[in-house]
Amino acid sequence: MRSIGARIAVWYACAATATLAVLFAAGYVLLERHLLHGLDLLNESEFQQIEARLGPDYSTLSAPFIEMRIRETTDYASTLFYIDIHRHGTGAIFRSTNLNGADIPDVTGQRHFSVAVPGVGEVRAAEFQMAPFDVMIATPLKPVREVMDTYVEVCAALMVAMLLASLLIGFGLSRLVLRPVRIIRDTANRIRSDNLSERIPVGDVRDEIADLARLLNQMFDRLESSFEQIRRFTSDASHELKTPLSLIRLHAEKLLTDAALPAVHREGLQDLLEEVDGLNRVIEDLLFLSRADAHAIALQLETQDPQPFLQGFGQDAEALAEHHGMRFVLEHSGSGEAAFEPKWMRQVLLNLLINAIRVSPPGGLIRLRSALDEGAWRLSLEDQGPGLTEEERDRMFERFVRFAATGAEKLPGTGLGLAICRSIVGLHGGQIQACPAEAGTGLDVEIRIPAAVAA
Repeated sequence: MRSIGARIAVWYACAATATLAVLFAAGYVLLERHLLHGLDLLNESEFQQIEARLGPDYSTLSAPFIEMRIRETTDYASTLFYIDIHRHGTGAIFRSTNLNGADIPDVTGQRHFSVAVPGVGEVRAAEFQMAPFDVMIATPLKPVREVMDTYVEVCAALMVAMLLASLLIGFGLSRLVLRPVRIIRDTANRIRSDNLSERIPVGDVRDEIADLARLLNQMFDRLESSFEQIRRFTSDASHELKTPLSLIRLHAEKLLTDAALPAVHREGLQDLLEEVDGLNRVIEDLLFLSRADAHAIALQLETQDPQPFLQGFGQDAEALAEHHGMRFVLEHSGSGEAAFEPKWMRQVLLNLLINAIRVSPPGGLIRLRSALDEGAWRLSLEDQGPGLTEEERDRMFERFVRFAATGAEKLPGTGLGLAICRSIVGLHGGQIQACPAEAGTGLDVEIRIPAAVAA
């Protein structure tokens, strides 16, 4: 069982049922002893009546006279008592008629015992001494066995009921006990690199779970501090690097104007300028992400019909895909308006398109679907690449995360494009996620932005 709550409920039910079973077993032994003791007292009472009936001169009485006196005393209780009297060295001088001529077996060394009598069944017997007679009195054990069988049946039913009830109670208690753990789980799941300020609620109770929540909150405090230092460093370093990079570019371009510069040096300067441009793009991306994290970017959202925007982007996307030997298809459905800034949404779609071109095979189809319905503007860009695993899809929007594409590297990236897409979509109040493409291969990146008016 994967759920700790289910395991706790099962353990609780097993422990409660086992405890009840032990109590029932102890009760079985005690009840049986009590019932047998009651039979022993009945046998003793019957012996006392026989002893009183025979009188103090019983040893001088003849066997027929003894039998007559005992018959008068015991015949009325023939269904309850079995009586067997022996004289030492002579043999039986009296047997109750319900014994059918059988003797009550004697168990050496025991005065009260249970024994089986042929033709009668199991009885509880007692041996008494009336020198020179041995008196054996027995009582049937069938009523006791019936009571004990009923006890076992009732106990079995109660144990089944206890098992079911303890399972239900255990599940309820486990949910109640583990509620703080679920709160910790849900809160910890919401705390990400873009949401480090949230903390796990901690009550006034001083227990292990509360201590765990406090330790986690302290850990999140340290993580937030570390992330903040990294963001501050990124922002400061980006600002500080722009000036020297501008000087490097300025001097490289100045050298390129020298007509006497050898071709080999000129080619090296061209490569240098390309690397400087790439580094400038990384710095700009880092600056954007730093501003987005600090909520220092104010979008100029305009409520508008997205169809004209999509048509303009579709023409450029088709040309870019064709340039890399691929096909691009745009589909739009629904009517209405959404609040967005075209410049930033264009950057999001362009980043996604570039990633799709990177991973798609030659001649592959890249499809952009747009739909206005249910109060949302939904965008879905699907490629025919190799796709990503579930773990990779969860990490693809993090910074500097890059996954190797099959085949040649078409458009190298910095690993910041998708992080920028997530920030831009978030600034629009929307969500972005990735899932497997409907065709079975490839990746489908879906964007959802609230619509202002939807038909």
